[in-house]
Amino acid sequence: MDSQSPTQLLLDLRDIQIPEAVSWWPLAPGWWLLSGLLLVLVAVIGYRLYQRGALRRAALREFGIIRFDYQRHGDKTRLALELDMLLRRVAQARLPSEGGAVLTGEAWLAYLDRHSRRAGFSLADGAVLTTAAYARQADYQPAGLLQISERWIRDNA
Repeated sequence: MDSQSPTQLLLDLRDIQIPEAVSWWPLAPGWWLLSGLLLVLVAVIGYRLYQRGALRRAALREFGIIRFDYQRHGDKTRLALELDMLLRRVAQARLPSEGGAVLTGEAWLAYLDRHSRRAGFSLADGAVLTTAAYARQADYQPAGLLQISERWIRDNA
């Protein structure tokens, strides 16, 4: 046994050493894995949201072309026919199981109203969609038809 005096032993004692705080960097492998999975999840969700809006963007782009062409040619019958075809394509692409694109007459207008937040196709502005193909000169207000058609595309595409 050591024969040091108790006073000497007390003098040889050192203070308690507290370890340094654990650094957050570099990250542990689990955090890298979690970060990677989170990044992939955000990318997949972003891609799905982008794809979801593709139909709307394409339909609104074509709607803009139809509106621009109408401003150039001024033919109301042609405008109604082109809008009718566009609405049918959107209906077929968005809700193919309902078969709305093959409906005619009042059933087509009722379908458009049913899938719109505000009815308007069965009224004077939208009713021209069923008669424009058979009229030499369609008599309606194109601004109203353009407005309800654009609103329907925004609601359904």
